Amino acid sequence: MTPLRIVKGDATSPQAAGPKVIAHVCNDIGGWGAGFVVAVSRRWPEPERDYRQWHRGRAGNDFGLGAVRLVQVRPDIWVANMIGQRGIKRGSAGPPIRYDAVERCLAALGEQALGLAASVHMPRIGCGLAGGRWEKIEPLVVAALCERQLAVTVYDWP
Repeated sequence: MTPLRIVKGDATSPQAAGPKVIAHVCNDIGGWGAGFVVAVSRRWPEPERDYRQWHRGRAGNDFGLGAVRLVQVRPDIWVANMIGQRGIKRGSAGPPIRYDAVERCLAALGEQALGLAASVHMPRIGCGLAGGRWEKIEPLVVAALCERQLAVTVYDWP
């Protein structure tokens, strides 16, 4: 198993050699404009554009909880838009995070990252606006990525 690495820094500026995937959690209603996605959009327009097109075409594609799309933003960097939260508001079902969807996203991301021979970089996914708890997310990351020998770095914004 490759150990999970947690560092202080900016997940949109991954610190590693070779191919890199920046993973983050998106909602299932087409909303993009708060949280980590703001930093992603400041650096690259492609992930937001792809997410919005993916959502608009959802009647004929796989957009929904558990789905992942990799968007290439540089020759050696992809952004993984992972649909892991239901809506954007806390309701009777609790926070928007859906751990089962995040687990499916991470499994798919693992396959894609292995195919690219890429390391994976992320903030503490699902733990901001989605309302998730890192003690529930971390084991999912370890099982889906680290146990498959993928190098994973989690960035805590200073």
